[in-house]
Amino acid sequence: MATSGVTAEGGRLQARFQVTFEAFSLDVDLDLPAQGITALFGPSGSGKSTVLRCLAGLERSGSGVMQLGDRVWQDERRGLFVPPHRRSLGYVFQEPRLFPHLTVAGNLDFGYRRTPLAERRLGWDQVIELLDLHHLLARRPARLSLGEQQRVAIGRALLASPDVLLMDEPLASLDLQRKREVLPFIRKLHDELDIPVIYVSHSLTEILQITDTLVLMRDGRSVATGSLHTLCGEMGLSDYLGEMAGAVIETRIVGHDEAFGLSTLRFAGGELLVPQQTAAVGEALRVHVLAKNVGIALARPDVATSFLNVLPATVAAIEAPQPGRHTVQVKLDIGVPLLASISRKSLHTLQLRPGQSLYALIKAVSLAQEVGYEQTH
Repeated sequence: MATSGVTAEGGRLQARFQVTFEAFSLDVDLDLPAQGITALFGPSGSGKSTVLRCLAGLERSGSGVMQLGDRVWQDERRGLFVPPHRRSLGYVFQEPRLFPHLTVAGNLDFGYRRTPLAERRLGWDQVIELLDLHHLLARRPARLSLGEQQRVAIGRALLASPDVLLMDEPLASLDLQRKREVLPFIRKLHDELDIPVIYVSHSLTEILQITDTLVLMRDGRSVATGSLHTLCGEMGLSDYLGEMAGAVIETRIVGHDEAFGLSTLRFAGGELLVPQQTAAVGEALRVHVLAKNVGIALARPDVATSFLNVLPATVAAIEAPQPGRHTVQVKLDIGVPLLASISRKSLHTLQLRPGQSLYALIKAVSLAQEVGYEQTH
C-alpha cells in the first residue's frame, strides 16, 4: 500500500487563489481539515465551482498556493505548479461523463488502470461493495438510471486512489428520488473511507446530511468557515443561510410510537419527538431545527399545547436588533446550542437577557438525513 501525501491525523488542506474574469473575481483563503467532508455552499455564481477547478489545477491562479498535508501542488511564488494529471485527486462532475462505449466495469477499470499498482490504496472489490455496483458491471451507461450513472462516476474517481475527492454538485441533475438513492453512498464515503471530500452545492438540504466542515461563499469570497454545527447555529449568518438558519443536532433513536407515528430521539440535552423513522432503535440521526420554528416561553405552558417538544433552555446570547429588520436571533442552550428567530416586539415583551432560564417551544423538527423535510408540530 502506498503512503499518501496527506499527513495522517490533523492534516490540513490549505489554499489561496485569486483569479479575475471579465465579470467575476475569486479571492479565497482556505484552511480546511484534510479529513471528512467539507462543503462549499453559496448561491449560483458565488465561485464554488471555480474553487474546485483551482484546487484541481484546471484554473490557474497567478499567485496561487495549494497544499494538501505535506504535499505542495502549487506555490507560484516559488515557481511550483503541478499539472492536473499529476495531482492525486478524483473529480466528480454534475454529469456522470461516462464512456458510452464501455460497460460499467470498463468505466471503472479506466480509473483503476491509471493508478500504478504500488499507489493503489483502494481495492476494486472495496469500491464495488461500497457503492453497490456488482449487478451493474456488465451494463453500458445507456441502460443505467442517472443515479446509477453517478454512482459509477464516483466509483471511477475512487478507483484512482485519490488523496482528495472533488465533487461539483453531483446531485444537481438528479430528481428527488435519485438524490435519495445516491446520498447514502456519499455518506458512506465519510463513514468508511479516509479520503477528504470537497463537496460543492447550493442546496443546504444536501449539505446538512453529509457535511463536517462548511464554507459559506458569496461573490467570490469565503465569508465564514467552521464546523457545520457551529455555522448553522451562528447568529448573524441568516443573510447567507436564509430561512435555513438553525441548529444541527446529533441524535440517536431510542424508541418508536406506532400508535401516533412518532419516533423519540435522544440528544445531549434531552429528547425530541419527530415523525416516525424507518431507522432502527440505536441508529444515529442528524436533525436540523430551523430558527424560525423555535418559539420562546418564560414558563412551561400549564395547559396542553400542540407543541410536542418543550425543553428547558437558557439564553446564551441575543443578536443586536438590525435597522429595517423585524426579527432578531436568540441563541439558546438546551444542552446543545439552539437558535430562535423571534420578532423584535417579542424580544421587547419578554425582556430577554443572557443567562435567563426559560423554555424553548420547537414547532417543527426537520430530519436532515432526508432530501426534503418532514415536520411534526
